[in-house]
Amino acid sequence: MTDTADETIRYTADVVLLAAGHVLLIERGWDPYAGCWALPGGHVGVGETSLAAAVRELEEETGITVATTDLRQVGAYDAPGRDPRGRYVTVAYTATLPSPLPPTAGDDATTARWWPLGDLPSLAFDHAEILAGATSS
Repeated sequence: MTDTADETIRYTADVVLLAAGHVLLIERGWDPYAGCWALPGGHVGVGETSLAAAVRELEEETGITVATTDLRQVGAYDAPGRDPRGRYVTVAYTATLPSPLPPTAGDDATTARWWPLGDLPSLAFDHAEILAGATSS
């Protein structure tokens, strides 16, 4: 039997930014996963699309701006338990730059840096799955 009780669901957007065999990651500044590496992303604001939130969060957390037209949707990730704070649904986007741009950490990121795709740290949440989805197509 399926539980049909109402559930609070939070809406987020994440970005897989690629360049020259590298992916841009942030080190999280607070829990959950404080000190762990993650894709740039965050909550979708009231009246905002996930695409607009992806562009905004990328710029806030890394100082790098991409146009909405440069982002391609990877998919929606909604597995129960993907975030320890509760039910979160994210729409992930990807873009590829010709070469890495220097990032500047901001917002809730303590560090932002490019990682070689073949030498990645452990990633927070289900971000390894999102990254795999973005790089397999």
